[in-house]
Amino acid sequence: MIENLFSLKGRVALVTGGSRGIGKMIAHGFVESGAKVYISARKADACDATAAELSKFGQCISLPQDISTVAGAKMLAEEIYKREGKLDILVNNAGAAWAADFDEFPESGWDKVMNLNVKSPFFLTQALHAALKKAASADKPAKVINICSIDGIRLNPMETYSYHASKSSLLYLTKRLAARLVRDNIIVTAIAPGPFASEMNRAARDQEAAVAARTPMRRIGRAEDMAGTAIFLASKAGDYVCGDSIAVDGGIAYADLPDRDA
Repeated sequence: MIENLFSLKGRVALVTGGSRGIGKMIAHGFVESGAKVYISARKADACDATAAELSKFGQCISLPQDISTVAGAKMLAEEIYKREGKLDILVNNAGAAWAADFDEFPESGWDKVMNLNVKSPFFLTQALHAALKKAASADKPAKVINICSIDGIRLNPMETYSYHASKSSLLYLTKRLAARLVRDNIIVTAIAPGPFASEMNRAARDQEAAVAARTPMRRIGRAEDMAGTAIFLASKAGDYVCGDSIAVDGGIAYADLPDRDA
């Protein structure tokens, strides 16, 4: 029973932003857990290279696509329909960040982040609704996992106005989508990562010791921390978790104290 609880064998998954960082960590975990995994990213070369790398561990297919527009999201969905017709797991991970002083924060930085971090997950999920519904049943629900951030739960010192707003919005959008899609046996949840080394989180990547010192668990996130949480939510083990989010952050969001010694 236990070995099947976390298995993804026979399931088809799509991970957006899957060529690097957190998306790659999740895709790698899914592949090793037996899923057939499609990864998508804006840069075709990077997407193809990651798919080739992960294919050493199982099935991983590259589907490069810019999903920052509704048209792009629909094009990606069309590829899934052409190749599979149904989809067991969707991970909405593609995202962007922007930091600028309040008086200088540009509209372009607002729109880019809000479009990719909030608008795209909604419209890609909408475009793949029929594919998810076709794969789903009461005994084996389909899954949508939105990758948010602890910056949607608490503030960080940086002036990332649209990023904070977008990730908070995505956490609540997760609840709204869950309330609607559960009737179709589609379970929607979210992960709110903390410091993981990536292009998005260059501080964790380039200043690991300093970031670890500010984290209650005294380390940054590892690939298995992210993969393990995503596998839990995507597998039978997470079938009764609906609409909620899990902070995977070493205690920053919920266990940190303002006066804690550095």
